[in-house]
Amino acid sequence: MFLFILRRTLASLVVLLLSSALMFWLTVNSGDPLADLRGSNADNAQQLMDSRVATMNLDLPWYERYWMWLDGVVGCFTGSCDFGVNRSGQDVLFLTGLAAQSTLRLVTAATLIAIVVGVALGILTAIRQYSGFDYGVTFAAFLFFSLPVFWAAVLLKEFGAIRFNDWIANGQLGPLTIILIALVLAFLIPSTMGGTTRRKLVTGGATFAFVVVVLFLFNLLNWYRSPVSGPLVALVAACGAAVLVTAIVSGLRNRKAMYAALTTAVVGIVAYAVLAFTPLLADPSWLGLSGLFVVAIAVSLVIGRLWGGYNKKQVMLVTGVTGALTSLIVVADILVGYWASFLGLKSRPISTIGAQTPNFTGDFWQRLIDYGTQLILPTALLALVSIATHSRFTRSSMLEVLNQDYVRTARAKGLSEREVVVKHAFRNSLIPITTIVAFDFAALIGGAVITETVFGWQGMGQLFITGLRQVDPAPVMAFFLVTGTAVVVMNLLADLAYASLDPRIRR
Repeated sequence: MFLFILRRTLASLVVLLLSSALMFWLTVNSGDPLADLRGSNADNAQQLMDSRVATMNLDLPWYERYWMWLDGVVGCFTGSCDFGVNRSGQDVLFLTGLAAQSTLRLVTAATLIAIVVGVALGILTAIRQYSGFDYGVTFAAFLFFSLPVFWAAVLLKEFGAIRFNDWIANGQLGPLTIILIALVLAFLIPSTMGGTTRRKLVTGGATFAFVVVVLFLFNLLNWYRSPVSGPLVALVAACGAAVLVTAIVSGLRNRKAMYAALTTAVVGIVAYAVLAFTPLLADPSWLGLSGLFVVAIAVSLVIGRLWGGYNKKQVMLVTGVTGALTSLIVVADILVGYWASFLGLKSRPISTIGAQTPNFTGDFWQRLIDYGTQLILPTALLALVSIATHSRFTRSSMLEVLNQDYVRTARAKGLSEREVVVKHAFRNSLIPITTIVAFDFAALIGGAVITETVFGWQGMGQLFITGLRQVDPAPVMAFFLVTGTAVVVMNLLADLAYASLDPRIRR
């Protein structure tokens, strides 16, 4: 396995080297970096041209300039990284760090959402093949996949930012809106769950009544501007997550897994109630939150081991996932509690331009809400396209596996449908899905160029476009290096995932 990884890494480095030389040559020959100065009427135009020639080394052949750039990049292995300077004399390594931080935050969030939602929809549509739910998801997938990104971005800015900001000033849903939301959910939920026509009608009616009552209650409580939060709400959500994880991973008949998951949820919420008024949660830092998350996962695994009995690995998986979800629920509950104060600082919460609000004065949690609200629209845009891709590939892969002989044998042996789908079908359908996820992450970095332009994010896309327009190879090569490295790393992780999913691939 080590030799396999070493061979793939060396081959990837060779590909990066050759493609970087081609990219550099294409960039330097794509135009005239002095074009804006040649037609200038300024008295010091010649001095400016001489200065730019010296800064960009335009008096040297392209291959010498490439060698100077490559020498600086190789220095990263010895701790002396040098990506050069752009034509204004700014350090490109510093600019890349700022740009990559914004882009990777956007792309990582979109990738995680796309994987979870896309794979889940793919599994459900495969199980409910040729049902109304299957046709609906298929239609939506092709629709979102075909949408022009720039047009969808404009729609999101109009309805997700401008009109939402107008609505949140009052924070009340009209009766017609409430009824429409309830009708949509009353149609979607029974379609997803399946069953007989009578069961769908009962589920739809109950869903409609429940949603109408809850939304009218939210209006009365002014919940959209001052939502209710606290450990009790978080406890209900965490216990629900514990039951859901247990049902998916081990089944509700596994009482030890159920008790372990519920114990994990309760311990997590009790710890939240104890730490809520301490600096660890009241005024935290990113390092402190990361440390608490690691501790939460470690405690969850210990609980799983204590409850596990003969099946420790599966129970520890249940408690580990439950612990991670409980941690996210705690963070979400804290953010909900700060929403009203955030609206007091920023009455129009979602901006249409930028990754954060300039000169925003708020504490840690209010700044985190600001980052999150600015992340919603571009993340949703990138995620929609990826969800469409993941759901289609997951569906086709699941259908292929569900028709295999060993799946029919598993059903014939009397295994539950959950065990057949999760343990047998899903695991064996993951190999093609893993390939798509690996390529999609790198593709999202490239696809984020348009999204960042529309939403005004100063990320890798803007760095690339600026460098290309100015015929400046340093920013363009920085974009290439980040994207190329992402491709190499994701493909290497995909290879490791292949070996984990199918031991035969290790040879």
